[in-house]
Amino acid sequence: MPPEGNASYPARMLAVRLHGPRDLRVDEVPHPGLPGKGQVLLRIRATSVCGSDLHSYRHGRTGDTGAVQPLVLGHEFSAEVEEAGLESLDGHFQPLLPGMRVAVDPAQPCGECSLCREGNPNLCPSIRFCGNYPVGGSLCDWMLMPAHSCFPVPDEIDDAAAALLEPAGVALHAADLARIRVGTSAAILGAGPIGLLILQIARLAGADPVFVTDRLPWRLDLARKFGGIPIHCEEDDATRWILDHTHGLGTDVAVESAWGAETVAQAAEIARPGGCLVLVGIPEEDRLVMKHSAARRKGLTILMSRRMKHVMPRVLRLVSRGLVDVHNLISHRFPLTQAPDAFELNAEYKDNVTKVVIDH
Repeated sequence: MPPEGNASYPARMLAVRLHGPRDLRVDEVPHPGLPGKGQVLLRIRATSVCGSDLHSYRHGRTGDTGAVQPLVLGHEFSAEVEEAGLESLDGHFQPLLPGMRVAVDPAQPCGECSLCREGNPNLCPSIRFCGNYPVGGSLCDWMLMPAHSCFPVPDEIDDAAAALLEPAGVALHAADLARIRVGTSAAILGAGPIGLLILQIARLAGADPVFVTDRLPWRLDLARKFGGIPIHCEEDDATRWILDHTHGLGTDVAVESAWGAETVAQAAEIARPGGCLVLVGIPEEDRLVMKHSAARRKGLTILMSRRMKHVMPRVLRLVSRGLVDVHNLISHRFPLTQAPDAFELNAEYKDNVTKVVIDH
C-alpha cells in the first residue's frame, strides 16, 4: 500500500519491469508503503546486473522458474534505510536506523523448515528471492525488506561496491564448497564477474596455479590482473592445455561458472582423479550434460552451488580491507531510467562489458 498520511513519500515510484523476453520498461508503480515489525523501508542506491537477470531478460525465465510478467528485476543491490519498523535488527542483530547505508542479502528463507534449522537457508523450499517471481526486485526507487537481510557498510565501501557484495558472497560460498587451501590447483571455466570473484578468493586462500578460461579477451585480461593463468577457449584447446601444464593429471578443483552446457563436460575432463567439480553457472537450456565415464572413473566429487549462506559478514571484511576487488569488475554505469539500454548492452556483450551497475 502507498504510505498514508506521510507527505514525505510520493504515492508512486519508478520501477523497471520485465513485460516479456527482451521487453524491459520503466514504469510507474505504487510506493511500497511504510515498514511493519521487523521490516525496513529502503531507498535503493545501486543495482548490479547478474547473469540470472540476463536469463530472465532473454528468455523470460531462469532455469525452470518463469518470470511471470510484469516483474521488477534485480537482486544485487545496496540501499539506504529510510524508515525502520519496530524490532528492526540487522544481520548482526543490531538496530537498524534511518540513514544507515546497507548491503542486502536478497534471499528470504522461512527460517522454520528443517533445511533452515539445519543451517542451509539457501536450500529452503519456501525461500523468497528478490527479482525472482513472485517477489519483486531492486530496480525501483523503494523496497520493503526484512531488517535481518541488511548489513551496514562502512564508508570505504561505496554504493556500487556494496551492490557487488552479493555476487562476492556467491563466489565465496562456491570457494567454500571447493575447500580450497594453500597449494590447491584450480581451473575456473568462465571469467564473468562470478568467475573473476572466485579467482580472487581462490588466490587469497592460497590456490596455485589457477587457470581461467573464457572467450572474451578483455575478461581474460582481468583474470591475468587477478593472478590467474588466462586461456582463450576459442583459440586454444583448454582441456589439453591444462592437462599439458599439470603433467597430464588435471587440477584439484574445477569450477564451472560460464553457464554453458559444454563447459560442464569440459570441467569434468579437467578435474584430476579424486578431484572436486563445483557447478556454479546456470545453463540457459536447464540441462546438465557430461561424459559419465569421465566423472565415474575419476571418482569426482560433484557439488552444486546455490546462491550463498552465512557469508555476508566475511565478504564485508574482505572488500572493506581491499582483499577482494569488486570495483575493477565494473565496466559500465547507467541511471535507472536507462536500465533497458543497460540490459541490452550486457546481453549482447557489447563494448567490453564485464559488470553493469545501475545507479538510482
